Amino acid sequence: MFAPKWFPLHLNKVSYWTRTVTIPLLVLTALKPKAVNPRKVMIDELFLKPPDEEDYKLANPTDHWVGDVMLGLDRIAKYCEPLIPRALTRKAIDKAMGFVHERLNGENGLGGIFPAMANSLMAFKALGYSADHPDVVTARKALDRLLVVEGDSAYCQPCVSPIWDTGLAAHALMEAKPIGESPALRLACDWLTDRQVLDVAGDWISKRPEIRPGGWAFQYRNDHYPDVDDTAVVVMALHRTRDRAYDEAIRSGTEWVLGMQSNNGGWAAFDVDNEYTILEHMPFADHGALLDPPTADVTARCVGMLAQLGWREDHPQMSRALAFLKSEQEKDGSWYGRWGTNYVYGTWSVLAALNGAGEDMQAPYIRRAVDWIKSRQMDDGGWGEDCASYWDQRKLEVKAATPSQTAWALLALMAAGEVDSEAVAGGVKYLTDYFTEKGGWRDEYYNAVGFPRVFFLRYHGYASYFPLWALARYRNLRGRNNSRTDLGL
Repeated sequence: MFAPKWFPLHLNKVSYWTRTVTIPLLVLTALKPKAVNPRKVMIDELFLKPPDEEDYKLANPTDHWVGDVMLGLDRIAKYCEPLIPRALTRKAIDKAMGFVHERLNGENGLGGIFPAMANSLMAFKALGYSADHPDVVTARKALDRLLVVEGDSAYCQPCVSPIWDTGLAAHALMEAKPIGESPALRLACDWLTDRQVLDVAGDWISKRPEIRPGGWAFQYRNDHYPDVDDTAVVVMALHRTRDRAYDEAIRSGTEWVLGMQSNNGGWAAFDVDNEYTILEHMPFADHGALLDPPTADVTARCVGMLAQLGWREDHPQMSRALAFLKSEQEKDGSWYGRWGTNYVYGTWSVLAALNGAGEDMQAPYIRRAVDWIKSRQMDDGGWGEDCASYWDQRKLEVKAATPSQTAWALLALMAAGEVDSEAVAGGVKYLTDYFTEKGGWRDEYYNAVGFPRVFFLRYHGYASYFPLWALARYRNLRGRNNSRTDLGL
């Protein structure tokens, strides 16, 4: 990936992912260090033709005329680069490394994500940091913590997700059995409370300087980058326990989420009003995550949280959020899922929130969503969706049903009052048969996304707690006269 020389001017306008990955990468771009490969490890097998025959060049990611202009600016900037005074370059590098040092995040790593960690370690090397320098040691330990070594096989995780997984697993446990019967639940909620970010004003402060910290991150620690999605899930889990010991954590988390609402009524994951779409035309912006705009799935999580706390449509912030969700519905009735694969995930997120918010689940726009979900059910009773759906023309591709996506579809249908429908019965049978035949649930395919069309994920926990959650809710709602819950998820 190449970074145009003028890109630093816009670093305050891009997503946290891009910022943490790109700042150390810009240092490398300025220094242009030579790669060191003492063991002569090669990757020629990854190329369709020999690497020295590849024609490397930047391309216009959008085919828009603005992208062509930016390509031209990049070519001009390359010719101008030798004219930049070295003292100015050194000052810029020092400022960039100050950013990295402040956010190094201990052994949890810069940004909590592999690309940022790896780039920071390479930047330290290029700047001549010794192997025993504290920042180098810390960055290396952060990378090592991502490695999973099992016998003669190993892989590197792109990140870890303990707060996200713990919050969702807590919801599944509370759905499955009374709170008092689960000692693990109290331990989980106490653990989550201890990880609330209360004393660090992260990068979000540039847009919302008036609000106080109060969010949760995704990883064990990532204090500069808490996210709205995790915060809403954790607040709902703590609130669901009805334990007054968590009241202050719930209050401060809710306050932070409310302060992070964008002007269009929606919520993004990490930032506010991050919709500088002109930047998507930059020559290396093809990874689909340069910006952090409000999305339906994250907004739904916030609507669900507020609904569970007792907020209703007559509150201005809730009203704007519901209007945003309605405006984001696709023509076929579904909703896009930015952080889970994909339209099944997004549609479940929104229908769960609308149910919690007291919307009329027989309204025409909701019935269109229900019809879409039913139309996607497979012959075996399950639901599946391919990551190819992040390309519009391949939206309907499916390899096979998966337990997690089937669970999302079931939770969505039950939120819409379909607990006694044939579609729900078929999905329940798929989950129970799968568990019996294969000795447990497992997603064989990716079930989430980091960068649409570029970087996909498989959360191993999804296939455990989401099916449990769906089956427990089915049991709890079955036979009731009213299928509406007072929960946001």
